Amino acid sequence: MTPMKRRLFIRNMVIGGAAAAFGPRILPGQTISAAGWPDLAAVEGESPSAITKQAINMLGGMGRFISKGDKVVIKPNVGWDRTPEMAACTNPEVVKALVELVLDAGAKEAIVIDNTINQAKRCYVRSGILEAVKQTDGKMIYVDEHRIKKMNIHGEWLKEWNVVLDVLEADKIINVPIAKHHSLSRLTMGMKNWLGAVGGARNQLHQKLNHAMVDLTAFFKPTITVLDSYRILVRNGPQGGRLSDTKLVKTVAAGTDPVAVDAFGASLFGLPAAELPFLLLAGERGLGTYELEKVKFEKRKI
Repeated sequence: MTPMKRRLFIRNMVIGGAAAAFGPRILPGQTISAAGWPDLAAVEGESPSAITKQAINMLGGMGRFISKGDKVVIKPNVGWDRTPEMAACTNPEVVKALVELVLDAGAKEAIVIDNTINQAKRCYVRSGILEAVKQTDGKMIYVDEHRIKKMNIHGEWLKEWNVVLDVLEADKIINVPIAKHHSLSRLTMGMKNWLGAVGGARNQLHQKLNHAMVDLTAFFKPTITVLDSYRILVRNGPQGGRLSDTKLVKTVAAGTDPVAVDAFGASLFGLPAAELPFLLLAGERGLGTYELEKVKFEKRKI
């Protein structure tokens, strides 16, 4: 199915009320990694942009994932009215690097979007991400009620929910969270980042947060996940507010296995992946593996 036909197919399902027919997208990397590319790559270095690009190169390059004419959504965490130094939002240089790589790979559009917690315009500006995207040919758009539609999630706990259509209608999704402490789930990384791709009364998802995270990961399953851990938030998450709450790690990880990416993120906090219920649940659902010794994993320092 061509990108245009796929978007028309999704729109017709939404309009016709047949959204239940839509299941999670298949990861391109699942059929390619056996050829030699790693499932997970982590790069340490001084430049957030350089280590992001290196991590993608280690996976085989953005051209392995993005086709000419694709509409690509890049989904960072821009939830909070915080500057980059506070490590509450994804590093703007990481986002900028991904936009550049996506467009260089031939994508028709590179759209950056997040349904923020604090006031959206302030979050977009204070995070530095809006300005970073303006320096590229990508675009950053705001979520409003016209961009949200109730959909069948087909989850084990979450049956239906309001979804940001721009994310759902993309040909490819790049999930680009930041690694942070979280008061409820202990950590927020890639799987938790999907709460910024939905609308509605999101606080209700906290009733069974681990299950909601897994159901949304199964629904939105990204083409790749890029974990910004250049500066991480080690306490008082998810929004922090003090420089002393952060830790400079100078690392970006990228992978085709969203569970493995989050498991790697947990290791940066000294947490065994098996202690995080959402990773155990995701493993049981077949969404990936939290046992890093079982994935093709490459590390590099530049």
